[in-house]
Amino acid sequence: MPAAFFLVFPALWLAWLLYWGVAALGAKRTERRESAGSRLLHALPLMLAAYLIWADRVPGRWLNERLLAWRPWQFWIGALLTALGLGFAVWARVQLGRNWSATVTIKQDHELVTSGPYAIVRHPIYTGLLVAFAGSALARGEWRSAAAIVIAWAAIWRKLKLEERWMVERFGERYRAYRERLPALVPFAKGWADRC
Repeated sequence: MPAAFFLVFPALWLAWLLYWGVAALGAKRTERRESAGSRLLHALPLMLAAYLIWADRVPGRWLNERLLAWRPWQFWIGALLTALGLGFAVWARVQLGRNWSATVTIKQDHELVTSGPYAIVRHPIYTGLLVAFAGSALARGEWRSAAAIVIAWAAIWRKLKLEERWMVERFGERYRAYRERLPALVPFAKGWADRC
């Protein structure tokens, strides 16, 4: 693993986290929030996925073995994917404005946002995070990276399904029509991706 991995990728993710924390300060007041137990059901798997990618070594010898023979292009494509994914998530966060929350939440005067990246997929923050995880995993290139992607996808899919239920309860037919028009995560993949 090149030393640059431990500089470039933490810098990308830390910059994103810093923005995320600062941007959270202006959110609207909460009307309804998922329980702490519910939040842990997607937060803990995401933390496990991050651990699998970032830890120097993980238990289970085979998890630390190369999935792909290391090539410099893996690092740079991984860095590009990570930057693009995080950038897409930031664009979506900006578009949400004060409606954003880290947890599954309904805000006071909650608005249904369908413009910007929300005109491409229904959950662009999650799309961006999955692309960023995939980029970081590609650069790591070990079996644990593949496990991290599967775990991150499952955690995000669970959270997405809960959000969808709440959005239908809040916006009714408007959200159902929006859901019919756009895929959940993968641009231009309406149909198969939503049935997973």
